[in-house]
Amino acid sequence: MGYRWTDSLDIALDLIEQHPDVDPMKLHFPELMQWVLALENFDDDPKHCGERVLEAIQLAWIAEAD
Repeated sequence: MGYRWTDSLDIALDLIEQHPDVDPMKLHFPELMQWVLALENFDDDPKHCGERVLEAIQLAWIAEAD
């Protein structure tokens, strides 16, 4: 089974690997959502995503990038 929207840390770690030069503070949520949906290990319904979910992923990315 792949990642779900609640797996924010795992998603963030994959995004860091795939987009190492991106500043997560400058990333817009629609683009972040598309990148998450494109992850090979991601397997959840796009309808279950909201601003709070994307914010959690973004915050995990920021925390891991520091």
